[in-house]
Formats: sequence, structure tokens, C-alpha cells
Amino acid sequence: MIPIIVQRCFFGSRHDGLWRSDDSGAHWAKVTTFPIAGLGAPAAGQAHGGISFIAIDSRTGRIWAGIADPGADHLFRSDDGGKNWLAVKGPTPDLLATKGAVGADGTLYVTYSDGIGPSDATTGAVWRFAPDGSARDITPRDYGMGGFMGLAVSRAGIVAVSTIDRWQPGDTVWLSRDGGARWNDLGTRSRRNVSATPYLLHEGKGADFGHWISGLAIDPFDAGRMVYTTGATVYAADSAKPGGEILWKPWVKGIEQTAIITLTSPTGGAHLISGFGDIAGFVHEDLNASPKPTFTNPYLSNTNNLDYAGRTPHVVVRSGSLYAERPRDATLGWSQDGGKSWKPLRVPPIRLADGEPGKRYDLAGEAAVIVSADGSTFVVATPMPLVTRDRGKSWDLVQGLGLNARPVADKVDARRFYSVDFDHDRLLVSNDAARTFVPVAGLGLPARLSLGKVHGREQQYRLVASPFGTGDLWFQVGEQLYHSIDGGQSFVMASGMLKVELFGLGLPMAGKDATIFAVGTLGEQRGVWRSTDHKSWTRIDDDAHRWGGRYRVISGDPRHAGRVYLGTDGRGLFYGDPAGETK
Repeated sequence: MIPIIVQRCFFGSRHDGLWRSDDSGAHWAKVTTFPIAGLGAPAAGQAHGGISFIAIDSRTGRIWAGIADPGADHLFRSDDGGKNWLAVKGPTPDLLATKGAVGADGTLYVTYSDGIGPSDATTGAVWRFAPDGSARDITPRDYGMGGFMGLAVSRAGIVAVSTIDRWQPGDTVWLSRDGGARWNDLGTRSRRNVSATPYLLHEGKGADFGHWISGLAIDPFDAGRMVYTTGATVYAADSAKPGGEILWKPWVKGIEQTAIITLTSPTGGAHLISGFGDIAGFVHEDLNASPKPTFTNPYLSNTNNLDYAGRTPHVVVRSGSLYAERPRDATLGWSQDGGKSWKPLRVPPIRLADGEPGKRYDLAGEAAVIVSADGSTFVVATPMPLVTRDRGKSWDLVQGLGLNARPVADKVDARRFYSVDFDHDRLLVSNDAARTFVPVAGLGLPARLSLGKVHGREQQYRLVASPFGTGDLWFQVGEQLYHSIDGGQSFVMASGMLKVELFGLGLPMAGKDATIFAVGTLGEQRGVWRSTDHKSWTRIDDDAHRWGGRYRVISGDPRHAGRVYLGTDGRGLFYGDPAGETK
């Protein structure tokens, strides 16, 4: 007979107090004697940390629990297996307990911060609580601004803590080999090798130590090996021993914490060009390798829209935004080599009303830029759209469009552009390279088009021109997708029973029409879907591959049948090919 080992577990939740399992997690019950019952779901725009850690002294069974919510007490202790709890005094009540760890001798170490991030911490502390109940402040001297969050304790008693929101001179990791009596700043003697992940050099400078260091660990079998998380990647060092230089390398391969705002798959050149949040974007010449940075001149921290010329795909345009505190002269750029190099595009000041001073409306990063199929015409969606045919040397107002209109270029006919007039529920077309726009029939579309309107510069525009034919348009209105093959004169429903959230086009797999990829819900099943006949849908993800379920953008590949690109909101950029395909 195999003996059954019952393992007691504790789980500190963010919103619903402390929970306990006596059967290795098969069943759970709330610990009703714990002093903090839980705050419930936060209000809109708010967040709280709840129970930030549970730490258990394996020698005595003493349990510690930290609280990262405002309140009088932020640390509790139980000496009877979690039945009764005692509040333990630490720093001032404004400091929240963020992480805790028990050393081999039973000493508890706790990091504190007045904010849980990512950008609200102004002060912090590090404390130790000995087995006899005595407490001591062991905060590193002159650590500067910000709080403390990351924490690790080795079996040999080495303690490491990390800062959060220390903007000057930057976040770092502190190391102590004597229980916090003395600390060594590892950041000052560190360097990084990011050759395996060159995207980290996106700003044209060397990768820094990192920021928002909330995760920190010491290898239990090798105290010289350390790992920490940042807002950019995960770094590891094989030797963090006393003295000398420490070399850190990214401890990842193909997985990064990144938010994808937009992407495009051109009809030529690299198969994928992406627009990221915070780290600009990249030309992905090899989908299985970290890309080299090329989105400079101008450098934009966020890339909000991308477009390519359908017949001359080496011409690419982009728009984006910068961090608020950085100077800006251009938030638009164009490339004539597929995104490998760029030139800034600047629009002149415009006046929205008589008597108002002229203003450059491109500098806030709100204005999308669109390129004609032959690459000769650029349209910028400033409040009053502007058009240039000489790469920005001269500009004209686009006639026939209302305020804040956004055109879309036909991917085959260089003289044709489209736009949706949401105020009057009609589709507009230009046949003279965006000089003038006039209404087109739009038969088959819903009477109200406002559900197809996007809000915010980071949302994907709902009107898309296919690269597979002149006048081939796709328009998402609410949760329904419509298709036109006559330049907007008439539309037919193309989403069937699928409730569409996002969609993109790929190379036809059946017939001559584009393959459709979509994020949406069919019946009760939300997932990623493909349709080759614009009536039926096949799910192409599965329950084990959801990537958090938060998606920003999806697209097919116009040159590789069945390939799909999926941009997530924090889990990175993925691509997939049909099962069984060989390369």
C-alpha cells in the first residue's frame, strides 16, 4: 500500500482573505480567524495587494502573513497552525509589507513599500524579526527614493532585497551576508550581456540594470547564482560572490513580458513588423530570434499604427508616442527599405477654427499615418487630415472628410482610399489619391456604424483593405464582420455566428478570398478562430494556450497560407502555423 501524505497549504488571496487546504490543494476553506477577511474586488481604477505573502518556519511551524493594503497592521503571526493570529508591529503604518521570507535560523525578513507599483512607491524599509520576537530595522543606508519589494534568503543566510520605483539613480539589488548589518549594492558593480536578446537595446543605448524589480531569487544549491525580474526581462548571474564584477544575462528564450499594440504582415520583405508598447517595435526577419532594434529616427516608445504600401511593400510608415517627459519633434516616420531605416515625417501647424493659433497635431502621437498602394502618397489623420505626395515637403488638406476621420488605403489601386464617416453613418471613397472623398453606397451595412468606431490611439481600426484585390474591404461593426468586393458599394455578412472582437486577413487557403483570423466567441467558447469560407469557423487555439486571454491585435500572413500572428497585452507576440506543416 502506498501511504497517502496530507500536505497542508495556505493561500493568501488578493481580494478574499486567507485560505487553507489540508489535502494538498484538492479542497480549500477560508480561515475565518484571520484578522483580514478581504476587501473584495477593487473599484474601477484602483488596485490592492491583499495578502502579499505567506512564510512558514519549517522548524517550528510558525506562520507569517504580510498585508499590502492600507491599514493599521501589515504583519501577522500564528504559532498554532493558523488558528489564532497576532499582529506584529513593524515600521510606520503607511508602509505596506510586500514580500517576506524565513531564513534557516527562523528569522523572518520583510520588505516594505508605501506603494505596490508600478509607479507609486516613494519610500520603503527592510526589517528582520528574530525567532524570540525582537524586531529590527535593517534598511540599507542612503538607498535613495522608492520602496523595497523583491526579497530572497539563502539557506546559508545570505539576504537580497530589491528596490522599486527608485528612478534616480535607478532600481538595484542589495546583498547582505550578515543578516542586514551591512549591505552591498550589486548595481554599481554589474554589467549586462544581452546579445541573445538584442531587442533590449531598443533605445540605442546599453541595457540598464532594470526597473520594477519585484521578483528576486537565490539558487538554493548555489548561493552565488541569482535571478531577478524587471519590467523588461528576467536577468540571471552565475556568480554574485563578494567583490568583482557581476555579469547578468537574460534568463529567457523566446518568452518576454511585452504588450503588442499593433502589427502588420506586408506583401514583401520581412513577414512581420510589430508595434510594441514601451519598446517601440521591430522588423522580424527571423520569427524565432530576438529582433535587432531599427525603430529610430524618430525613436518612439510606443508604436500605435503601422501601414505598408500594398504594391511596393518596402515602403512602410508608422506613428507612435513618447513618454511624456521626453522631448519630441516627430511622432511619424517612413521607411523605404522595409523598416530597416527610417526618416521622420513632420506635418505643418493647422487651425481648426478661425482665430485659433496654428498647432501641430501630430506631436501627441494621436495621428495615424497611411500610405498608398504605390508608396507615393502619405495621409496623416490629424483632426483635419493632411496629405503629402513628396515625403512631407508640401502638404494639402484632404477634402470631403470630417474632423478626426481616418482613411484606409486600397492595397492594390494607388489612387483609391476609404474612410468611415461615423457622424453620418456612411462610407466615403477617394479615387484621386486622397485629394477628395465622396460617399459610396455601402449597401448591406447596418444603419448605424458607430459600433465600428475605435476609441484611443492604441485600438485597431475596424476598416481593413485586403491585399488580394482592388476594392476588397472588410469592416467590423460591433461584433459582426462585413465584406465588400466592389469598393464599398455593397457588403455581405462574413462572420456567421462568431462574435468578433478582433480580426485580420491572411493568404487564401480556399478559393480567392482572404483567410480570416479572429478573436471572438462562438456559442459559449471564446478563442482564436480561422475561417476560409467566411461562414464557418475552426478554433485554432486550445484551453492550454490562452496567454492570459488578453489580446490586442491579430493578423494572417499574405504570403504564408494558414500562418497567424497574435499580439497579447503583456504576454508577448506569438505566431502559429497549421498543425503538421513542415518548414
